[in-house]
Amino acid sequence: MASGEPSPGGGAARRPLHSAQAVDVASASNFRAFELLHLHLDLRAEFGPPGPGVGSRGLSGTAVLYLRCLEPEGAVELRLDSHPCLEVTAAALRRERPGSEEPPAEPVSFYTQPFSHYGQALCVSFPQPCSAAERLQVLLTYRVGEGPGVCWLAPEQTAGKKKPFVYTQGQAVLNRAFFPCFDTPAVKYKYSALIEVPDGFTAVMSASTWEKRGPNKFFFQMCQPIPSYLIALAIGDLVSAEVGPRSRVWAEPCLIDAAKEEYNGVIEEFLATGEKLFGPYVWGRYDLLFMPPSFPFGGMENPCLTFVTPCLLAGDRSLADVIIHEISHSWFGNLVTNANWGEFWLNEGFTMYAQRRISTILFGAAYTCLEAATGRALLRQHMDITGEENPLNKLRVKIEPGVDPDDTYNETPYEKGFCFVSYLAHLVGDQDQFDNFLKAYVHEFKFQSILADDFLDFYLEYFPELKKKRVDIIPGFEFDRWLNTPGWPPYLPDLSPGDSLMKPAEELAQLWAAKELDMKAIEAVAISPWKTYQLVYFLDKILQKSPLPPGNVKKLGETYPSISNARNAELRLRWGQIVLKNDHQEDFWKVKEFLHNQGKQKYTLPLYHAMMGGSEVAQTLAKETFASTASQLHSNVVNYVQQIVAPKGS
Repeated sequence: MASGEPSPGGGAARRPLHSAQAVDVASASNFRAFELLHLHLDLRAEFGPPGPGVGSRGLSGTAVLYLRCLEPEGAVELRLDSHPCLEVTAAALRRERPGSEEPPAEPVSFYTQPFSHYGQALCVSFPQPCSAAERLQVLLTYRVGEGPGVCWLAPEQTAGKKKPFVYTQGQAVLNRAFFPCFDTPAVKYKYSALIEVPDGFTAVMSASTWEKRGPNKFFFQMCQPIPSYLIALAIGDLVSAEVGPRSRVWAEPCLIDAAKEEYNGVIEEFLATGEKLFGPYVWGRYDLLFMPPSFPFGGMENPCLTFVTPCLLAGDRSLADVIIHEISHSWFGNLVTNANWGEFWLNEGFTMYAQRRISTILFGAAYTCLEAATGRALLRQHMDITGEENPLNKLRVKIEPGVDPDDTYNETPYEKGFCFVSYLAHLVGDQDQFDNFLKAYVHEFKFQSILADDFLDFYLEYFPELKKKRVDIIPGFEFDRWLNTPGWPPYLPDLSPGDSLMKPAEELAQLWAAKELDMKAIEAVAISPWKTYQLVYFLDKILQKSPLPPGNVKKLGETYPSISNARNAELRLRWGQIVLKNDHQEDFWKVKEFLHNQGKQKYTLPLYHAMMGGSEVAQTLAKETFASTASQLHSNVVNYVQQIVAPKGS
């Protein structure tokens, strides 16, 4: 559904949106010329060897697009986003005639046009132009094998190591390599899918309903309009378990008990708190799919079915709250969406703010401020590395034609975006009022895609007294400066409630950095009540002070086995970095074990950097570990690790 179109079934006429005129340089399609009413996919999955030959792995079948022409003068062709890995073999057109029976589909000609390194245009020609408001169906027969949108995993890349697995990752512009589409967040539509799988496999999708049809077919329907990037599919050896009134966990059989244990009764509290703050949860179910260990991301907020890393299964629920971020996307990102990828902060800045509101209510201000302080440190680190004046350090990023939006990804939309939303709350001066505003904002723009201008116009309309005060042009804090000037946020929310947790952690780290350890003072600090982010903060301080005096790290590990032998991935990462920075070789095996157990980019790359920056023994460990784990990593992660372990030209 093109922005600015009335939403399906959405009563009153909507306000005209700035986003209705917005361009999306990352799409090759003519998405403004048509309304996409529905998409239906009918696909068959085959697991075979990689490659183009007969019997190779792939998805094949049809995509049917139900369209209405929006061009006042009519249209002679449909242009869709596609990819060279997606082989279209036939196209047909069915024109809907009111009151008459459905006519047969007629074959039509099609051709491809180069667009960029991440996609191409698929052009379907109409023998006669379609007229304004005419409804039509376009049927495309295609196959996709190896490509960036569909990730095929060999059995050794899964947790069970027995059966292969396949999943799709659409954000930002990868679903054009899964099915031909309007691959822009400006367009939202409903979809359905019929997926056929080999014996012994289960398919799941980001859909409202999941239905088994016969032994090998699964039917899905998404009843709410969503952008292309949120359509997601996974097929593997999967089973599920209920963990709440509207939630279940999906995982490989060897992980399902751990997943159920970790999340049973946990999700509903997060959802209910989100609903109190931001309004109804409109997606029906909220399920979690625990991905194979090679999944390179933390989570992907596919509606109804968040894809998450198995690293969240710490065994003690200490990382369970990480999914609050993905849950918050149910309102910010999935319901109200950035109209193009240059406005990504509208998805992520709001989601960070929403996540921290939920966290404050459930865990208190101190803990939330401590988590926000770690986020701010990541933003500082990013800006120190890239330089504050880097154009990527604006909230509104100008994505040039030909640039893959994924290549602009960084901390800025998340943490600087959070600061801007916090600044707008600070101008209001009353938390309840601002919470009510966010609820109204979600209600106003739900199922639509917008620009910052749409949001800021609404903000000033909602708070006329602020509009009267011209808060949008306060010197140094102008809304335009926030959006269009790179650099450090002009306003930082007060994180001092976190001091009550940070101070003890800093003081304890200081004690451990001493030449002569004062064990009496150390043992007087009880760390057993400390939650993940306080422990992470403590370990980050230890890492900053490393290398510690000889023997201190050994003693540290012995004193806190809950840290040095943790199953919590955030603690395992930090302990690994400390061990490497201090060349504490008797614990090197823990680094190796952690890298054998998971392939998440956020944990894998820093450890390889630490090994290659360490002693000769550490560098050898890096090369040996990479040689033995490369086959189970995601291809992007393999490339990144290769650059760390054996840089080009070395």
